[in-house]
Parts: sequence; structure tokens; C-alpha cells
Amino acid sequence: MLCTRLTNARFLTMDPDHPVAHDLGIWRGRIVGLDEAVTSLPAREVVDLQGATVLPGFVDAHVHLAWTGFKQSTPSIAGLTRIEDALAVVAEAVTRKGTPGSWVSIAGYDQRALGRHLTAAELDRVSSGHLLYVMHDSGHGCAVNSAVLDLLPAGTPHDNGFLAEGAMGAARALRLPHAQDELAEAIGRAARTCLTEGVTACAEAGIGGTLLGHSPVELGAYQLARDRGLLPLRVQLMVSADRLHPVDAHETDGIPRALDLGLRTGFGDDRLSVGALKVFTDGGMMARTAALSSPYEGLDHAGQLQDDPDVLARTIVDGHLAGWQLAVHAIGDRAADVALDALERAQTLRPRPDARHRVEHAGLIRPDQLPRFARLGVAAVVQPNFLRYFGDDYAAIMGAERAPWLYRGRAFLDHGIPLVGSSDRPVTDGSPLRAVQFMVERASLSGRRIGPAEGITVDEALHAYTVAGAHACHWEDDLGSLTPGKRADLAVLGDDPRRVDTSRIGDIEVVATYVDGRPAAAGGAPSP
Repeated sequence: MLCTRLTNARFLTMDPDHPVAHDLGIWRGRIVGLDEAVTSLPAREVVDLQGATVLPGFVDAHVHLAWTGFKQSTPSIAGLTRIEDALAVVAEAVTRKGTPGSWVSIAGYDQRALGRHLTAAELDRVSSGHLLYVMHDSGHGCAVNSAVLDLLPAGTPHDNGFLAEGAMGAARALRLPHAQDELAEAIGRAARTCLTEGVTACAEAGIGGTLLGHSPVELGAYQLARDRGLLPLRVQLMVSADRLHPVDAHETDGIPRALDLGLRTGFGDDRLSVGALKVFTDGGMMARTAALSSPYEGLDHAGQLQDDPDVLARTIVDGHLAGWQLAVHAIGDRAADVALDALERAQTLRPRPDARHRVEHAGLIRPDQLPRFARLGVAAVVQPNFLRYFGDDYAAIMGAERAPWLYRGRAFLDHGIPLVGSSDRPVTDGSPLRAVQFMVERASLSGRRIGPAEGITVDEALHAYTVAGAHACHWEDDLGSLTPGKRADLAVLGDDPRRVDTSRIGDIEVVATYVDGRPAAAGGAPSP
């Protein structure tokens, strides 16, 4: 007997052997059959989906759950365009904080909306003796007041109170680590948001680093969230390369650096597991710290690498030798050169054909870099919603020649490069359907088309958020398609993305989300 039979729906299976179905049978959380294989079988429950369209649950291959959850409960200056209005929000947040000398966090900071960065002197005016930490939306910088600057190590670089990359980490290090309890609650809030958008599995893009999660026991917080029933979807944890340290393993192991006990990609189960090793090579375009091979338009610099290229390369090679899948953050094309050089060296030293190394973001990729991606078998894990929301700005700072190379789609596929969809939430909107719409039409919110030749089909875009996402996370045996034997993780949609006008894809309602064959969220709101 089936546990559940879902009927009267259009199942887009993403399985070429059975691309469309009308019935789907579930037993103990797995799909056991489609159509005639299950229509005559008895079931404890038969659910009439009333003509809905059903896809495999979306896989978001690059998110920040803890940061998302914290941001949802932090005072924000997002959308404000006047310096004084932003300072007023900060002042109000300060008044709600009790003891002077305590930290006050502010979210939603983006200097582009304000026209320039906030300064330490301006923040001093509203700090009332508190330590202010205004987090940049990119995650690659923060603005602080003089009280914080006075506590930083001598020589920490800043621009009138704006700290970028490593300097931001120095400020973060001044604060007490997050408690596991508050981390678990933040993770749970973000996970419930993911479910309302049809996301049933995601890869947390870097625990154990200094910038975001800020806890030496961050993995334990995810275990705590799971134990308390706060983790209603599947999560894979990328580990920050900062956690690698020298080990005296046997010489035949060939492992110069590792995590304690040799922990690496693949440890865990279908609900919570360890994924790739996350390596940062550069910053971000929003903060103008992505490393380019030539300067930003209108600026006299080309961004920055996170460290000396040889140091970055050694980390990438050591991670490969220790058996990790690598997720190399590289937004600018100069950073991508560093990543590809190191990945090629690593594979030469110890070939691992199915390592499934990834470049996270791949924001600006030159034409000459595409064959190297393909030859090395490296996946491009992109964030289409970056261009949907920030595309006008990104195109302006890249200029006419480079703008068509931003967050490519068609060129990756035509070169045989795995194209994987993701959000980088909370940097921007996490909706896979809105990202799919952009991947097809390549239009920003203003209507500007950015690299229209990089547009792909709806089927290809859906593939990036299902089959390709599952493969990039080593989940292909369980997720990514509605194939008998796989987990019954489903996104129930109010319309078919392949049949509506492209401009409507992003507005399709996610009616319900199933995990292991059970409803986990419905009606566009998190389940309790």
C-alpha cells in the first residue's frame, strides 16, 4: 500500500525517460512510481492537486541560512536613499539597546542607494556610547563608528570607517561568538523561508569563517536546529578553508592540511551533511572588491584578491589533496584565473575525475576562460537574481565590452560547463522562479537586457535549479528529478513555467512544498 498518491497534476519530472506524469506514488518518503505504475494501487491518502504543476523540490546550491535568519530580525536601512534617514534608523536601534558599550547591529546597508558610504564620524553622532556594526548587503564589508575603530589592531585598513574583507573580519572578531541557541533559531527562520519558495535542499556556503556565522562551534548549531525540529529541509554545509590546519598524517595519505579527524566532503546523512571546502579568492561587485583583470569603469582600481595568489593556490591544492570537493568563491575574472590555475595544478598532482569542483558566482568570465572551465570539469554556480536586481549597476561598472560576460548562461552550456542555479541569500532575493525568469529573458527590474545572448530556455533554467543543483551537491541519487527511488521532495506550483509568458514565471505561486513526501509548507507562508 502506498503512503500517498498525488493525482490530477502535471508532474514535470526533469527525467528524460518519463518527462511528464499525472500521478505520483509515495512510500516511506520516496517516489515508488508514476502514472499507470501507481494509479491502481491502494493508498492511505490520495491528494487531488487540482491541476497544479509539480517540479522536483528546488536545490539552492549557495545560501547563507544563519545570516539570512539574523538579517530577518535585525534593524535595517535597506531601500533608504538619504544619509539622514539611515542615521535615524541607527539612532532608533541604539535607543532600544540598553547598556552603553554594547554592540548594535544594522542590516541592509548598500552605499549605492545612499550615494556614498556612511562615515565613522556620522555614526558617532548617533551611537550614544554603543559599538556600531552596519553590515554591507554583499557580506564583504561593514561600516563602524570610532569606538569600534579604536579597538581594532593597529594598522587595520579602513575608509572613513568602512571595513572591507579581512578588515571586516577583524571587527567581527571583537564580538562575542553567536550562541548556538540563537544560531539555531536564525537557521530555522531562514529554512522556513526557503520552503515557501519551493526550496527543499540547500548548501550553506561557508561555516566556521570569521565573516558571517561567527562561531567556533557553528556545525553544532545546525545539529541543534535539527534536534529541535527547526531544520525542515536538507542542508549541506560548506566548511571555510580557514579551518584547515597542518596535520601529521601518514606520508602515503598525501594530506598536508585537514580538519580534525580527517573530516571532509560527504560526512553526514540525507538531512545534514558536510559539503565542499569554501575558499575565498576575492570580494564582491557591490562593494567593488571583486578582483578584475582591468579596472572598474570610472574607478582607478580593479578590486582585490583575498591573499597572495600563491597562498590561495596552496589552500586550493591542499584541500583537493585532502579529498575535499572545492567551492572556490571567484566573482571577478582575475579571481577566476587564480581559481582555474590552482584547480588545474591540483588535478595534475592527484587526478580526481569526479571531484566536482565548483566556482561560486563566476560573476565575470572572459571568453578565453570558458574552455578552461570545460576542460577542468568545473561547475559554475551562479546567482541570476544578482543581475535581476543589481544588473544596471553591474553593467555600468563593467562597461559595454564586459557587461555581456556577467553571470553567463548560454556560453556555459554551449561549452559543456555545468550551470548551477543558486541565490546567495540574503544578499538578494532567494526565489528560484524569479531567477529562472531572469535566466531566460536576461532583463533587470528596469527592463534593461544584460547580455541577452546569454539567455537560455525555461527547461535549461529549471534544470539548473534541480538536476544540476543536485549533482553539484552529490545528491543526484536522491534529489533533482521525480524518478522512482528518489526522495519525494516536491514544489507544487500554481502554473507551469514552461507554458506561461516568460514575464510571469517569477510570479507563479508556490502552492505547497513537500519534503520526504509530506507537506512542509503551504499557501506561501512558513508552516509552524
